[in-house]
Amino acid sequence: MWRAAVRALRGAGTGAGAPRAASGAAAAQLRRRLESELEEIRGAGTWKSERVIASRQGPHLRLAGGGAGACGGEEGSRCLPPVPCPCFSLSVPAGIINFCANNYLGLSSHPEVIRAAVEALEKFGAGLSSVRFICGTQSIHKDLEEKIARFHQREDAILYASCFDANAGIFEALLTPEDAVLSDELNHASIIDGIRLCKANKYRYKHMDMQDLEAKLKEAQKHRLRLVATDGAFSMDGDIAPLREICQLAHKYDALVFIDECHATGFLGPNGRGTDELLGVMDKVTIINSTLGKALGGAAGGYTTGPKPLIDLLRQRSRPYLFSNSLPPAVVGCASKALDLLMESNAIAQSMAAKTQRFRSKMTAAGFTISGKDHPICPVMLGDARLASVMAEDMLNRGIYVIGFSYPVVPKGKARIRVQISAVHSDEDIDRCVQAFTEVGRKHGALP
Repeated sequence: MWRAAVRALRGAGTGAGAPRAASGAAAAQLRRRLESELEEIRGAGTWKSERVIASRQGPHLRLAGGGAGACGGEEGSRCLPPVPCPCFSLSVPAGIINFCANNYLGLSSHPEVIRAAVEALEKFGAGLSSVRFICGTQSIHKDLEEKIARFHQREDAILYASCFDANAGIFEALLTPEDAVLSDELNHASIIDGIRLCKANKYRYKHMDMQDLEAKLKEAQKHRLRLVATDGAFSMDGDIAPLREICQLAHKYDALVFIDECHATGFLGPNGRGTDELLGVMDKVTIINSTLGKALGGAAGGYTTGPKPLIDLLRQRSRPYLFSNSLPPAVVGCASKALDLLMESNAIAQSMAAKTQRFRSKMTAAGFTISGKDHPICPVMLGDARLASVMAEDMLNRGIYVIGFSYPVVPKGKARIRVQISAVHSDEDIDRCVQAFTEVGRKHGALP
């Protein structure tokens, strides 16, 4: 009976499966407003197209072709919302070098990581169809949480669907109107949104400005608990938080330190444990949030690790944890194997430094301004949003996959192309990228 009902629904309207638009004056007004906003984005040169990858993630990719564009339509059609599909406006090489993924260690296509995912899928199924506290906790979830805590040398850990969820869930559960949180002004959007959800008193200090942080800490002394929140490595600028100085100020003013390590876990520090290991303050940072979706296998998932009472409290009160389905077994399998590889040897993590230095030094010598320091995130600063977009498209013509970043992802006037180095890039890959940047930069006036 239900099959007949589904068939009837599918066949209704002008044709089977035909898209339906809501009717009425309010719906029409909404459509006009949205189309106007979208046209403004296109006019400002900040439209973000999505390129369709037809291969696994890795240092070398194949983009979708053969008449199918980023919109999924045929050549000559337009993306939704209407915008020319870049797959048809560019003569894209069949194979391209990928310099814009967070796949820092190349583990998203590592054969052992993939095998672990398949084994977990076969043994534990596709998913739990439930949240953790109802019937969604499997032994592999507990094993991975224990492994994360051991990797970071913390007491306990808790898994989330993403680090965005981890950041959305911690501040509201931990902080009350009696407390204060002090946040770097360039913290990731997920930290900013998580702080907005909590009722603590909010202070924002200038980016990595320790004098301003100290002034804000003095001002916040009237509150019960003070928490300094910062990215360990900042994703848009490739700079690393001055954690030694932050921890010194936290000690001086009796505050706690929270760091988001999404762009540090797995490759910063002697053993890839992150910014706190790199800067020698592992015993001074109280809470770490990070992701499984970048260096640790690249699939999905996030976590909080820290004191066991805090983790226990999050299991009771953190809304994204309580109301989101458990991580799928295949994702857990990927991340668990990635951590095994890192804890067995630091060779992969250590391979990043030389490759990062090669790219940064060659690009600087060519005349480009590269933001940040000693981080595989290498933002090529251009300033103009249109220039960043056009150069990124022209780079793709030359077989180099990079993306231009502009407002609102970065501040107005600070548009850039963000290049990300991976442990699986060869020296030849890096040199080819620099050569393409030099050619494109001269063509569009970014270089003399």
